[in-house]
Amino acid sequence: MSILVPLLLTLLVRSGCHTATLLHTSIFLKESIRLLDELLEAKVPCDKMNVTNVFAGDKQDNDLETLCKATTVTWEGRSCHRHLEGIHLNLLSLLRRKSRVYKAPCPVPGGSTTSLGDFLLDLRRALHRLVKGQSLK
Repeated sequence: MSILVPLLLTLLVRSGCHTATLLHTSIFLKESIRLLDELLEAKVPCDKMNVTNVFAGDKQDNDLETLCKATTVTWEGRSCHRHLEGIHLNLLSLLRRKSRVYKAPCPVPGGSTTSLGDFLLDLRRALHRLVKGQSLK
């Protein structure tokens, strides 16, 4: 009976940490979506700029790898609009919380490109999907 109380306390603390981590993840994702919405509404002149299309291809990347690559693209385009720096920082924070494997800047292979505007739309869709599933693994 005496071991039951510490065990229950440990389980309670761990579940609280998991809930806090999910809450932080959700906040970073939602804030990034809000910034993307504002950026897409602003119609910045550099939205036609070519960037690497990290969402193209055979979709073998996991969510964290894709976010890591998106972090690199947002860093490279940050001079376009101040919101891109905020999005970059949010994605970087998510990576640091969720992965010890992926460290930004992630290498982004050359090849397929897209406009910055289309990249931002794809990123917003990906973040919406992650918010719904909370599946950053």
